[in-house]
Amino acid sequence: MLSLDLAGEPLRLLPQRAAYLPAHRTLLVADAHLGKAVSFRRLGVPVPEATTAGTLARLDEALAACGAERIVFLGDLLHSAHAHAAATLAAVRAWRQAHAAIDLVLVRGNHDRHAGDPPPDWGVQAVDEPLHLGGLALLHHPQAVAGAYALAGHVHPGIVLGGRAHQRLRLPCFHFGAAVGLLPAFGEFTGLQVVRPQPGDRVYAIADGRVVALPG
Repeated sequence: MLSLDLAGEPLRLLPQRAAYLPAHRTLLVADAHLGKAVSFRRLGVPVPEATTAGTLARLDEALAACGAERIVFLGDLLHSAHAHAAATLAAVRAWRQAHAAIDLVLVRGNHDRHAGDPPPDWGVQAVDEPLHLGGLALLHHPQAVAGAYALAGHVHPGIVLGGRAHQRLRLPCFHFGAAVGLLPAFGEFTGLQVVRPQPGDRVYAIADGRVVALPG
């Protein structure tokens, strides 16, 4: 983990592409996009299998690393209405039963509006953005929030490292600006949007199972 402070709130960045608020025992996860692969396959697009299982396994790793008592999903928990496939629902239901003591909260994102709220037996409290927690505002769409530092998803931030084209690396990253911070997409089957940091921004790339602060 890599620790920093935002608006007086300690925050720990996990290599599993999530963040932990120790003062609130809360794990933050953005853009899980559960069921995205099956949604694409139903449209006839060949995509990888078992992405939901991979996402849930990494969620287990993040929980084991921090011991969170609550998870707040920063939008796009489910990818679409097609994500309500039997196999996806069964996998998440089994995961939920194994973690029945953990509180789950969803701050609704744009994909959640199309997919609908999670099934009742998942035990997820769905709320509209922003959700205030201490000095932070938790939301899906990046935007400044008066009186708080905003943490959001939606963008799937990434950074390009290296010189020549064949030597470049595209890595998921955390990106913290003056008033808004972006968490990387948590889902297995998501792309990256390259961010362009401004002077004074802080960027942390995820590579080789580590979170690495980038200079400048």
